[in-house]
Amino acid sequence: MNHSLTAITEFIFLETPISRADIILIPGSHPQQLMVRAAEIYHSGLAPVLLPSGGTNPHLSTLTEWEHLKNLGIALGVPEQAFLKEDKAQNTLENAQLSWRAIVEAGIEVHTAILVCKAFHARRAHMTYSSIFPSQIQFMVSPIQNERNIRKDNWYTNKIGISIVMGEVEKIGKYFGPYIEQMLET
Repeated sequence: MNHSLTAITEFIFLETPISRADIILIPGSHPQQLMVRAAEIYHSGLAPVLLPSGGTNPHLSTLTEWEHLKNLGIALGVPEQAFLKEDKAQNTLENAQLSWRAIVEAGIEVHTAILVCKAFHARRAHMTYSSIFPSQIQFMVSPIQNERNIRKDNWYTNKIGISIVMGEVEKIGKYFGPYIEQMLET
Protein backbone atom coordinates (compact mmCIF):
# COMPACT_ATOMS: atom_id res chain seq x y z
CA MET A 1 0.00 0.00 0.00
CA ASN A 2 1.12 3.54 -0.73
CA HIS A 3 2.81 5.29 2.22
CA SER A 4 0.21 8.11 2.25
CA LEU A 5 -2.68 5.62 2.32
CA THR A 6 -0.99 3.76 5.16
CA ALA A 7 -0.54 7.00 7.13
CA ILE A 8 -4.20 8.00 6.68
CA THR A 9 -5.36 4.48 7.56
CA GLU A 10 -3.28 4.28 10.73
CA PHE A 11 -4.42 7.74 11.81
CA ILE A 12 -8.16 7.38 11.20
CA PHE A 13 -8.78 3.75 12.18
CA LEU A 14 -7.96 3.82 15.89
CA GLU A 15 -8.55 0.71 17.98
CA THR A 16 -7.18 -0.08 21.42
CA PRO A 17 -7.36 -3.03 23.75
CA ILE A 18 -10.24 -2.69 26.18
CA SER A 19 -10.37 -3.52 29.86
CA ARG A 20 -12.47 -2.64 32.90
CA ALA A 21 -13.95 0.86 32.64
CA ASP A 22 -16.39 3.09 34.46
CA ILE A 23 -18.60 3.80 31.45
CA ILE A 24 -19.28 2.88 27.82
CA LEU A 25 -19.76 5.95 25.60
CA ILE A 26 -21.51 5.72 22.23
CA PRO A 27 -21.31 8.85 20.06
CA GLY A 28 -24.62 9.37 18.30
CA SER A 29 -25.48 7.35 15.24
CA HIS A 30 -28.00 4.72 14.25
CA PRO A 31 -26.23 1.46 13.24
CA GLN A 32 -27.44 -1.40 15.42
CA GLN A 33 -23.89 -2.77 15.57
CA LEU A 34 -23.00 0.05 17.96
CA MET A 35 -25.37 -1.20 20.62
CA VAL A 36 -24.62 -4.85 19.88
CA ARG A 37 -20.94 -4.17 20.67
CA ALA A 38 -21.76 -1.99 23.70
CA ALA A 39 -24.11 -4.67 25.07
CA GLU A 40 -21.40 -7.32 24.61
CA ILE A 41 -18.99 -5.18 26.61
CA TYR A 42 -21.62 -4.54 29.28
CA HIS A 43 -22.54 -8.24 29.58
CA SER A 44 -18.86 -9.19 29.85
CA GLY A 45 -18.73 -7.12 33.04
CA LEU A 46 -16.26 -4.54 31.74
CA ALA A 47 -18.44 -1.48 32.47
CA PRO A 48 -21.59 -0.90 34.54
CA VAL A 49 -22.99 2.18 32.76
CA LEU A 50 -23.81 2.97 29.12
CA LEU A 51 -24.24 6.44 27.68
CA PRO A 52 -25.50 6.52 24.11
CA SER A 53 -25.61 10.10 22.90
CA GLY A 54 -27.64 11.70 20.17
CA GLY A 55 -30.67 13.74 19.27
CA THR A 56 -32.88 13.68 16.21
CA ASN A 57 -31.75 11.80 13.12
CA PRO A 58 -33.63 11.71 9.79
CA HIS A 59 -32.87 7.97 9.50
CA LEU A 60 -34.87 7.27 12.66
CA SER A 61 -38.16 9.05 12.02
CA THR A 62 -39.51 10.06 15.44
CA LEU A 63 -36.85 8.49 17.69
CA THR A 64 -33.71 10.23 18.86
CA GLU A 65 -30.43 8.37 18.44
CA TRP A 66 -30.39 7.92 22.21
CA GLU A 67 -33.87 6.36 22.27
CA HIS A 68 -33.01 4.09 19.33
CA LEU A 69 -29.79 2.84 20.91
CA LYS A 70 -31.31 2.48 24.39
CA ASN A 71 -34.23 0.45 23.00
CA LEU A 72 -31.79 -1.82 21.18
CA GLY A 73 -29.76 -2.23 24.37
CA ILE A 74 -32.82 -3.19 26.40
CA ALA A 75 -33.78 -5.72 23.70
CA LEU A 76 -30.25 -7.13 24.08
CA GLY A 77 -30.72 -7.60 27.83
CA VAL A 78 -29.12 -4.42 29.20
CA PRO A 79 -31.24 -3.19 32.12
CA GLU A 80 -32.81 0.25 31.72
CA GLN A 81 -31.14 1.51 34.90
CA ALA A 82 -27.70 0.96 33.30
CA PHE A 83 -28.33 3.82 30.85
CA LEU A 84 -27.60 7.50 31.26
CA LYS A 85 -29.49 9.88 28.99
CA GLU A 86 -28.23 12.40 26.44
CA ASP A 87 -30.75 12.98 23.65
CA LYS A 88 -29.96 16.45 22.30
CA ALA A 89 -26.56 16.25 20.54
CA GLN A 90 -26.42 16.84 16.79
CA ASN A 91 -22.71 16.21 16.14
CA THR A 92 -19.65 14.61 17.70
CA LEU A 93 -18.60 17.75 19.56
CA GLU A 94 -22.05 18.01 21.16
CA ASN A 95 -22.01 14.26 21.88
CA ALA A 96 -18.89 14.78 23.99
CA GLN A 97 -19.99 18.03 25.63
CA LEU A 98 -23.49 16.85 26.53
CA SER A 99 -22.29 13.39 27.58
CA TRP A 100 -19.85 14.96 30.03
CA ARG A 101 -22.67 17.13 31.38
CA ALA A 102 -24.89 14.03 31.84
CA ILE A 103 -22.09 12.25 33.71
CA VAL A 104 -21.51 15.21 36.01
CA GLU A 105 -25.24 15.63 36.67
CA ALA A 106 -25.55 11.91 37.48
CA GLY A 107 -22.66 12.21 39.94
CA ILE A 108 -20.73 9.36 38.35
CA GLU A 109 -16.99 9.30 38.89
CA VAL A 110 -15.22 8.39 35.65
CA HIS A 111 -11.55 7.44 35.40
CA THR A 112 -11.76 5.16 32.38
CA ALA A 113 -14.17 5.03 29.45
CA ILE A 114 -14.73 2.78 26.45
CA LEU A 115 -15.78 4.52 23.24
CA VAL A 116 -17.89 2.35 20.93
CA CYS A 117 -18.05 4.04 17.53
CA LYS A 118 -17.86 3.39 13.81
CA ALA A 119 -14.35 2.36 12.73
CA PHE A 120 -13.85 5.34 10.42
CA HIS A 121 -15.08 7.71 13.15
CA ALA A 122 -12.76 6.36 15.85
CA ARG A 123 -9.97 8.95 15.69
CA ARG A 124 -12.28 11.98 15.62
CA ALA A 125 -14.47 10.56 18.40
CA HIS A 126 -11.41 9.83 20.54
CA MET A 127 -9.87 13.25 19.94
CA THR A 128 -13.17 15.03 20.62
CA TYR A 129 -14.07 13.19 23.83
CA SER A 130 -10.45 13.47 25.04
CA SER A 131 -10.56 17.22 24.47
CA ILE A 132 -13.88 17.76 26.27
CA PHE A 133 -13.55 15.34 29.20
CA PRO A 134 -10.98 15.98 31.96
CA SER A 135 -7.46 15.10 30.83
CA GLN A 136 -6.94 12.39 33.47
CA ILE A 137 -9.69 10.18 32.00
CA GLN A 138 -8.28 7.24 30.03
CA PHE A 139 -10.14 6.33 26.85
CA MET A 140 -10.21 2.96 25.14
CA VAL A 141 -11.70 2.56 21.66
CA SER A 142 -13.75 -0.42 20.47
CA PRO A 143 -14.86 0.32 16.89
CA ILE A 144 -17.52 -1.48 14.88
CA GLN A 145 -17.95 -2.03 11.17
CA ASN A 146 -21.02 -0.17 10.03
CA GLU A 147 -23.54 -1.20 7.39
CA ARG A 148 -21.27 0.15 4.62
CA ASN A 149 -18.48 -2.17 5.81
CA ILE A 150 -15.83 0.56 5.60
CA ARG A 151 -12.69 -0.93 7.13
CA LYS A 152 -9.03 -0.05 7.37
CA ASP A 153 -8.24 -2.66 4.71
CA ASN A 154 -10.80 -1.52 2.14
CA TRP A 155 -11.76 2.16 2.58
CA TYR A 156 -9.53 3.26 -0.32
CA THR A 157 -11.02 0.75 -2.80
CA ASN A 158 -14.26 2.61 -3.53
CA LYS A 159 -15.50 6.18 -3.88
CA ILE A 160 -17.84 6.01 -0.89
CA GLY A 161 -15.08 4.79 1.45
CA ILE A 162 -12.67 7.40 0.17
CA SER A 163 -15.25 10.16 0.56
CA ILE A 164 -16.16 9.14 4.12
CA VAL A 165 -12.60 8.68 5.36
CA MET A 166 -11.31 11.87 3.76
CA GLY A 167 -14.37 13.63 5.20
CA GLU A 168 -13.18 12.50 8.64
CA VAL A 169 -9.73 13.96 7.91
CA GLU A 170 -11.36 17.27 6.95
CA LYS A 171 -13.62 17.29 10.02
CA ILE A 172 -10.65 16.71 12.30
CA GLY A 173 -8.98 19.75 10.74
CA LYS A 174 -12.13 21.86 11.21
CA TYR A 175 -12.63 20.67 14.80
CA PHE A 176 -9.05 21.02 16.00
CA GLY A 177 -7.22 23.40 13.65
CA PRO A 178 -8.45 26.54 15.41
CA TYR A 179 -7.26 25.24 18.80
CA ILE A 180 -3.70 24.12 18.04
CA GLU A 181 -2.14 27.17 19.70
CA GLN A 182 -4.26 26.62 22.82
CA MET A 183 -3.24 22.96 22.91
CA LEU A 184 0.43 24.00 22.93
CA GLU A 185 -0.17 26.20 25.97
CA THR A 186 -1.54 23.39 28.14
